[in-house]
Amino acid sequence: MRPVFLHIDLDAFFASVEQLDHPEWRGKPVIVGGKPGDRRAVVSTASYEARKYGVHSAMPTFQAVRLCPNGIYVRGRMERYHQMSQEVMAIFGNYSPDVQQMSVDEAFVDLTGTERLFGDPIETAKKIKQDVYEKTGLTVSVGMASTKYLAKIASGLQKPDGLFVVPDGSEQEFMLSLPLEKVWGIGKKTLSRLYDAGLKTTKEIYRHSLAFLTSSFGQAGGTFLYNTVRGLDNDTFTPAKNHSISSENTYPYDLTDRDAIDTALLELCYTVMFRLLREKVRSHSLGIKIRYDDFTTVSIQETSDRDFSSTDDMFERAKNLFYKKYENGRGIRLLGVAAQNTENNTAPRQNDLFDFGEGKKRKVEEAILKQQEKNPKIKITKARMLSEMQSGQNV
Repeated sequence: MRPVFLHIDLDAFFASVEQLDHPEWRGKPVIVGGKPGDRRAVVSTASYEARKYGVHSAMPTFQAVRLCPNGIYVRGRMERYHQMSQEVMAIFGNYSPDVQQMSVDEAFVDLTGTERLFGDPIETAKKIKQDVYEKTGLTVSVGMASTKYLAKIASGLQKPDGLFVVPDGSEQEFMLSLPLEKVWGIGKKTLSRLYDAGLKTTKEIYRHSLAFLTSSFGQAGGTFLYNTVRGLDNDTFTPAKNHSISSENTYPYDLTDRDAIDTALLELCYTVMFRLLREKVRSHSLGIKIRYDDFTTVSIQETSDRDFSSTDDMFERAKNLFYKKYENGRGIRLLGVAAQNTENNTAPRQNDLFDFGEGKKRKVEEAILKQQEKNPKIKITKARMLSEMQSGQNV
């Protein structure tokens, strides 16, 4: 039985939700992350209209304002985005028992063996796209391939609202047809190094041996390049073996600025914390994954004597753990956050002697989730917004 994977991206997700909730903003440049003048605010998502001006995620808001002065700048509403994400992930679950959510706006759906239930996988992918749009008003871009890595690349080739299929057996041919800029995982720094080495196409990389590539780009980088141009599975998206809930994201631009890194960590913590609440489990072990621009991947774990009590609590711990491991100044291509060794909420535990308000924060988040589950169309946000956390303002 041949494997069939879909990688599904919600198109310009945060901005698309804002345009959905504010119809008067449709067709206009919408930039989510902060208002002009917000201290240290960073762009989380830019609508496709804003991207035409050169605005992109991880860009400081003041720079985005220079590029797109007439844009609509809004602060992020993470609870609203997670509510919409939950609706979309539930739709994916109607088509496969194996849905691997990678972040708030992307997931892998394993369609292997589902033909008897839903028919041809391509038609199933079209049904999923239609289902998402009809039920949520959002569009998704889908890539289909025999590996998750290839599906990931394919999903970005016909954005927005696209569907790209890599036929079974054509994996190597597909990779050799791609310009280097379209190879997922190759950032500007690596691209420059490849050009300096005289490697300007995937075909030119293919002609070189593994020994040459590892000697030129290191063990991790060389192996990645060797496998990638041959259409081989890089095992990039293997979920953790232990009982964990994780979220990770790969960024189109290397993260080096501290505010951009903190914003990325915060968004990942939101995803993980709300999944903990939704699945009624808890954890006191945290894992951070960092992939640098040369493909080197490092991780760090830490176990506390108390469970994560809220998104704010997880975010503070994630920052502390991240900066213990991070090599300052190095470009980051991927970040991941994992709540490890989860257990059911009903399992006995020793309560904290002091609360410091964390219990109240958790109850607020639980209440938000409960109301959203009762009424998926409900719109609730906490007073503390994403950009205000970035700018250090108190609410």
